[in-house]
Amino acid sequence: MLTDPGARTMLAPAAALFRSLGDPARLAIVCRLASGEARVTDLVAKLGLAQSTVSAHLACLRDCGLVTSRPVGRASMFRLACPQLLDLLSAAEGVLAETGNAVALCPAYGLAAGPGPESGDAPTLYG
Repeated sequence: MLTDPGARTMLAPAAALFRSLGDPARLAIVCRLASGEARVTDLVAKLGLAQSTVSAHLACLRDCGLVTSRPVGRASMFRLACPQLLDLLSAAEGVLAETGNAVALCPAYGLAAGPGPESGDAPTLYG
């Protein structure tokens, strides 16, 4: 299927979507925004990331069309751009529940070091 250049072209947007969510900081931001709007300062406090890091990741997510913002005084309130992202996060939780530690142990994309979830425990993305 991937030998067909048209198939690669058709899959490129989906691959870009998953790459945009592939960074742990961006995924954490999306997961936090799944529970409602937030300002940059709210995200900094919740995620323990630097303001510049949060702002850069929000800019990336906005450029990808995954988040939007509205001005509130001198600040901006960020929110998910489409409710389907909640479905995607829920589906990811289901996949993680089915695969257990397999994704975390994957030699290509898994966790390189450090403790993972206990065997049988499915990580949750948001809630």
